[in-house]
Amino acid sequence: MIAQIVSAALINECQVLSHPASTGSIPTDGGKEDHVSMGMTGAIKLRQIVEHAERIVGIELMCAAQGLEFRRPLKSGVRVEQAYEAVRGVVARLEQDRVLAADIDAVADAVRSGAFDEW
Repeated sequence: MIAQIVSAALINECQVLSHPASTGSIPTDGGKEDHVSMGMTGAIKLRQIVEHAERIVGIELMCAAQGLEFRRPLKSGVRVEQAYEAVRGVVARLEQDRVLAADIDAVADAVRSGAFDEW
């Protein structure tokens, strides 16, 4: 449940960050530049959104791997099992309550580094 709450909060922040920075353009240089694109602000916001997306995908992968645990000994398709093994190579199965922050960060780092790109 906590992972879902974290994911929902990150998605909400992405929605807030997706508001165009250009709408906040203000004149500069003594009124000689009447439009400033705010491109750097947009780029910073985009970077935050990408980082949040990596965490959201990491949470989804982590939860999916945990869900597969409940279906064992049944097996999924080859690619799903490969993704499962990749997740389990980064985080252990959740057997009891624990703080998930390190797990979420670890899977997000794996997403960022391209660990799931080959599928």
